[in-house]
Amino acid sequence: MSLKPGKKIILWGKIAVFVGLIAYIGYVLRQQQFDWTTVRTQLQTVDHPERWAITLLVLTPINWGLEALKWQILLQRVQKTSFWDAYRGVLAGVSLGFALPAQLGDTAGRVLSLRTNRAEAVGASLVSGGMQFYVALVFGAVAWAHHLTVVPERATPTGQWLLVLFTILSLGGVGFGLVRRRLVRWLEKRPGLNQFSEYWNVAGLYSDKEIGLALSVAGLRYVIFLIQFYLAMRLVGITLPLDISASGIGLVFLAKTITPAFNLLSDLGVREAASLWVFAPFGVQAPILITATLTLWIANVLTPVLVGLIWVWKLKISQ
Repeated sequence: MSLKPGKKIILWGKIAVFVGLIAYIGYVLRQQQFDWTTVRTQLQTVDHPERWAITLLVLTPINWGLEALKWQILLQRVQKTSFWDAYRGVLAGVSLGFALPAQLGDTAGRVLSLRTNRAEAVGASLVSGGMQFYVALVFGAVAWAHHLTVVPERATPTGQWLLVLFTILSLGGVGFGLVRRRLVRWLEKRPGLNQFSEYWNVAGLYSDKEIGLALSVAGLRYVIFLIQFYLAMRLVGITLPLDISASGIGLVFLAKTITPAFNLLSDLGVREAASLWVFAPFGVQAPILITATLTLWIANVLTPVLVGLIWVWKLKISQ
């Protein structure tokens, strides 16, 4: 079955972005020849690396546990579920996202973990993903504002316009939250759209308290991610000032959030390319930085994927 023209454009657009990221990473590595000797020498300068590594690993289940808590909160309007069941659904989604386009795989894993109300659960999953996107956008706007002050050569008209755009989008998220119920009701009355209302109706059912609680959990999870990235940097001997590290990590996470990815494997390329660009002005060697991002990816993505395969296998057996 051939793809429609619109879907072909999106597909080729994603391919172009992915190829561009890989090309950029390759260009930087050619400029700074990836040398394992450099990496080993750098690692030998780190005092007590096991402390950074253990803390990074300990935070991994906490990171995904917060995502499971957010999912449990949002799922209550669809189907009452335990925290453990929500956790299993999240891990199944992470594993499926490894092979499928990330958002599709994530949603499929969560929804297939439920026995009923799957259409409404799709809407809850989209709300969950939208919240994490919004948190990354708000923190990313603050990070970009700080980045422009410490790297003034990037405070070009384009850089300033990007800051304005991020700020407007952040404020727009507040406005969207205030009118979400009216928007859902309006969509229900639109011909051609009302047939999909069962997927997004749940967005209008949440109380302000539930939205605030889920957003708070999303914000806390974001902070845990920042800490994990910082720990991975310290593990390989990258010691930048805390404010520069925080804003840089915030920009990397923003780029990872807004850049389309086929799956969690191509997501690694986004993280690396963004890290190389963001931290380039601070003299961090490319091989060392890529080692840090790869370490974070193994701890925070690959490990949960392997664990989640257990629940993906059970989905195949029971459904």
